[in-house]
Amino acid sequence: MKITLSKLSTKDLATLAQRTINVSDSGTYAVITNHPLLAELKTKYTDYDAVYAKQIYSGKGDEVANADKERDLSFSNLKAFLNGYRKLASVANQQSAEDLYQIFKLFGLELYKMSYSSQTAQMKKLIEELEKPENAQKLKDLKVETAFNEMKDKQTAFETIFAEQAGANADLRNQKSASGIRKDLEKTLKSFFGLLTAMKDVTDWQLFYNDVNELVKAAKNSNLQPIVTKENNPQP
Repeated sequence: MKITLSKLSTKDLATLAQRTINVSDSGTYAVITNHPLLAELKTKYTDYDAVYAKQIYSGKGDEVANADKERDLSFSNLKAFLNGYRKLASVANQQSAEDLYQIFKLFGLELYKMSYSSQTAQMKKLIEELEKPENAQKLKDLKVETAFNEMKDKQTAFETIFAEQAGANADLRNQKSASGIRKDLEKTLKSFFGLLTAMKDVTDWQLFYNDVNELVKAAKNSNLQPIVTKENNPQP
């Protein structure tokens, strides 16, 4: 029973381990029932299966980018309104629009060009300034309170999803590396096959060896198809 496990794809290694466990747990071979090496193989396979198809990062990048686009849009819309209104000298509250626009200018008219973190910091300062009583009254006079609240909501939504991404990425980085988990599974699987090879001429082990050996041969050909169960569903 010879096979170079390191040459198998992640999918084929998972399938070989899963099929080996399934045969061992079938109840057909009492010699392996409750064997500690089988228990170890199950543990290593569970660890491997949990991460081998997982992305390195949290997968929240698109959500963060979309949330950022939405806050950029709400920021740009309010800024554009104030910029246009302040240029109409004959309208009421024109000075209020001018004053508020200058606040936008103070914290940056092109915040969307900044990094996520820098933009977030500036947006928070901008919002704090606009929430001051005198500025809140100007927003009310111009009837743009709804637009301002939308900008605040979009900023809060971005901060929430950005924090979730940061936390998820930190959790992934703290996990044992996928390559390390693979090596653990390969080592245990190799020991398991070694046990079967050593016992292949012993009564009650022969058929068990032959069945597992067929799985190994199939794995060498890389033609294994994953077995789908409720408990375990390896992804392609």
